[in-house]
Amino acid sequence: MCASIAVAMSGGVDSSTAAWLLQQQGHHLFGVTLNLFDHNSAEGADAARVAEQLGFSHHILSLHDDFRTHVMDHFARSYEQGRTPNPCVECNRHIKFGALLQHTLGMGAEKLATGHYVRLSQDTGSGRWLLYKALHPEKDQSYVLYGLTQHQLSHSLFPLGELSKDEIRTIAADNHLVSAHKRDSQDICFIPDGDYGAFIRRHTNNSYPSGCFLNEAGCILGTHTGIVDYTIGQRRGLGVSSNQGRLYVKQVCPAENTVILSDNQSLFSRTLIAQDVNWIACAPPSSPLRLHAKIRYRMTEQPCLVEQVDQDTLQVTFDQPQRAITPGQAVVFYDGDCVVGGASITSRLP
Repeated sequence: MCASIAVAMSGGVDSSTAAWLLQQQGHHLFGVTLNLFDHNSAEGADAARVAEQLGFSHHILSLHDDFRTHVMDHFARSYEQGRTPNPCVECNRHIKFGALLQHTLGMGAEKLATGHYVRLSQDTGSGRWLLYKALHPEKDQSYVLYGLTQHQLSHSLFPLGELSKDEIRTIAADNHLVSAHKRDSQDICFIPDGDYGAFIRRHTNNSYPSGCFLNEAGCILGTHTGIVDYTIGQRRGLGVSSNQGRLYVKQVCPAENTVILSDNQSLFSRTLIAQDVNWIACAPPSSPLRLHAKIRYRMTEQPCLVEQVDQDTLQVTFDQPQRAITPGQAVVFYDGDCVVGGASITSRLP
């Protein structure tokens, strides 16, 4: 007997094709679209049209308060603390596979399916659910799912993990899905114009005073526009010139309201500290692990040594220095294609 599956439907081609694939397997489906803020009503309408095409019910779930608390507030607070968060990590952990999953289980679903490009299987020996990179690495989204628990993974389905984007668009077009030619979203969903600083000012209703750009020796180089406008490694928009060549943000210091600038070479470091650890493929290790890791979404994972220094703190030492290790971003560990786990970067060591 096929399961009852809830499909998280954004109105885009990925989730629409995921629904079609599951329907072909004989599953009983219902669609759910999240209403998280005012300007995403069009996505709900598109998702409803696809559900009507495929002949299953469609529901709207409003999670404004949860999204504001766990994603938008967290985003703004992180920038105020000189950190650079990845809101997709928080949304997946707390919203899509948190509140949405619990809601759909309460509606009678056995699994929640999404359009993420990852693969999932259960280890027959240990019984653990294992998360793997997508078969086509250019679309892999495993980095933003490292925070999922065994409970969340056990109730998840990822039908697109072995398909390319071209294959998905072909399936959608061949079956006349109304979202077949819809463009992919490129920006953070709640900041469509990409102006993070302006969003934070609107969201918090705070003003952030200007302060000093400093070099590594503490000399004043110029004036910044507010600490929420900067992130580690940033070069554009600084408005500071130097006879030493191009300058980059090396550190954001909220307590002093300063931003430290350096040359590119000073951005490299081998070692980071991370907390808020989540292990997927194993229990917390009692001895150091040789793994590969990446410190941002769009990069190739690099060899490293991972040491658990206490219950919720890791030290990660890369074989080669990495550029712009950024507090607030995730460090995600891999063993081949398998996601071993991950954590949130808190600092880097010189």
